Amino acid sequence: MPLIKPISDLRNKANRISQLAHESNEPIFITKNGEGDLVVMSLSHYSHIQLKLDLFSKLAVAQSQRAAGSTGRTLNDVVKDIRKKIRESA
Repeated sequence: MPLIKPISDLRNKANRISQLAHESNEPIFITKNGEGDLVVMSLSHYSHIQLKLDLFSKLAVAQSQRAAGSTGRTLNDVVKDIRKKIRESA
């Protein structure tokens, strides 16, 4: 269920809006004159969304490369490279 608050709550009850954003870990939609105007969310929720967007972007690139005929690398090759980098940094 979306959290919807009037803009007057943002002005008059900013601490409560902040608390609600952290407790619910969901965006809070702020209305102005009955219309959607802003979205407020905790920094942790925003960071989580940004990580998802980054992942989706990388998946889109991989999918387009695959559609263009790229075969990519095997899992074994990737794991070998990761282990090699770990050994080199130790």
